Amino acid sequence: MLEDLTIKDFALIDSDYLEFKKGFTVLSGETGAGKSILIGALSFLLGGKAETSQIRSGKSEASVSATFYIKDQPVRTGISLDDEAENACEWLVQHGIEIENNRVLLRRFIRDSGKSAAWIDNTPVTRSDLAQFSAFLLDIHGQHEHQSLMKVSEHRKYLDARAGILDQVEKFKSLYAQLVAKRKQLSEYNMSDSERLRKLDMMTFAVKEISEAKLKANEDSLLEDEQNRLMSYEKIYSDLESINQAMSDSDSSIIPLMKKVKRDSSHISELDKTLSPLDERLESAFYELSDIADEFQSYKDKLVFDPNHLQEIEDRLSLIYSLKKKYASSVNAPLSEVMDYFNEAQNFIEENGEGNNKKEKLEAEIKALEKEVLSLADTLSAKRKETAEILNTEVDQILSNLGMSGTKFKVSLSQKPGSDVEQTCGPYGKDNIEFLISANPGNPPLPLAKIASGGELSRVMLALKTIFAQTDSVDTLIFDEIDTGIGGQVAVAVGAHLKELAKNRQIFCITHLASIAVYADNQIKIEKSVSGEITSSNVFMIEGEDRVKEIARMLSGDADTEQSLQHARTLLSKYSNV
Repeated sequence: MLEDLTIKDFALIDSDYLEFKKGFTVLSGETGAGKSILIGALSFLLGGKAETSQIRSGKSEASVSATFYIKDQPVRTGISLDDEAENACEWLVQHGIEIENNRVLLRRFIRDSGKSAAWIDNTPVTRSDLAQFSAFLLDIHGQHEHQSLMKVSEHRKYLDARAGILDQVEKFKSLYAQLVAKRKQLSEYNMSDSERLRKLDMMTFAVKEISEAKLKANEDSLLEDEQNRLMSYEKIYSDLESINQAMSDSDSSIIPLMKKVKRDSSHISELDKTLSPLDERLESAFYELSDIADEFQSYKDKLVFDPNHLQEIEDRLSLIYSLKKKYASSVNAPLSEVMDYFNEAQNFIEENGEGNNKKEKLEAEIKALEKEVLSLADTLSAKRKETAEILNTEVDQILSNLGMSGTKFKVSLSQKPGSDVEQTCGPYGKDNIEFLISANPGNPPLPLAKIASGGELSRVMLALKTIFAQTDSVDTLIFDEIDTGIGGQVAVAVGAHLKELAKNRQIFCITHLASIAVYADNQIKIEKSVSGEITSSNVFMIEGEDRVKEIARMLSGDADTEQSLQHARTLLSKYSNV
């Protein structure tokens, strides 16, 4: 649920802070007041495009933030980034984000330099991450953003949720994954005997060759370092000689000079105690330099050039490079790639060696799995077909009440291609599923994305959301352009549907129709003001007599006549809970 929203220097909005409540909230205002700006700010916050044109004129940065309340949701054990999150809580766990009191803060800004950034709580996230996470929190309908029902991949999920078969689909998904894995294993056995034996010989040779090399972790890097030291022997020895001469080989070297300076310092510090700290520092430096000189001398004394050892290292590196050339991606690849190949070769030998009857066992397991998978696929398909017919009727009835009596909704179900011998399935069964709409009598049903009118699209979404309210995990829905081309009893029906949907969801609706607005539990007004040459949009909650006046304005364009005000009071008293 959206609890609050802060907008700063976004489009015509200077600075606005709003707190929101549960239930049904309408947003109203004069044409051009900036109602779409509020939706634009939310879209920006939820991962929409960030453009410098969104920054208020004369400002250098626009920012939007919002607090969402997230109810407790189940999180699967051991979920990783490779898994597809099923809800907001799972997504947060995947990304290592902890929240307190079930609340999460989303923030995003855009600067006039074009730079933008976003955070979930105190964790910086990408625009893609923001869009992915916010899809669990809020849907905006009427624009072509944040519309989960516009994604064909989501239609199967909605139908399965309506059919009550989500658990069965998960079971099918697991069985199908097992079948795919076992078929892949079997393909290794289905190669020709000559090819299998050739590969077996190759793998056996590789295991023997790598095993005999007795490789050690990072051995190549350690040998290369040693090789470089031996090949640079003369340069190292020469530099050590130079260091030794400079530090201690003569009376003019550093250590003898430091010793003389130390004696003088010790003497004068006895005469003037204020110099004792300097004497102590000098003593420390003297002993440190003496120790360094001894270390360099010790290293020089042990330095020996052994051409035989250098040859041994070069021979060993040559063997390692040869193994990398055969069994790694390149001679510069890490040595671990050779060991990975060794492990793969050993596994192949174990599964393809003499006396191995795994092929027959796999064939039997695959046959049993195929039977179980197809049986469950048939069960899922039958339930989907049954639910599709029910859903078609339910949506058509609601659309008729919403002023779209000629519109026909259809769940398209088609089987994936197969044959009499083998039915092709996917991870979720054997059905291709898509929601279609025929907007006018006699027209063929088309994908939802083909609906041109924003108002029609919003009403279709409203019908579906009404039906899916019990299974859809998105708590906050925003409907824009839902009242385009409607009025009278249709608008009253739209308001009633929104009111019903708000029993289980937080609903926002941008409207210019009083017959929809009077159903709302809360009302927000967007008002444009001009000060000098500066135009601003102000957003604020209205209650009591202020709301009565706004409803009166929406009814007749006149908020001052007693007749309009009385009509507004009557409607609010009849349809609103406030």
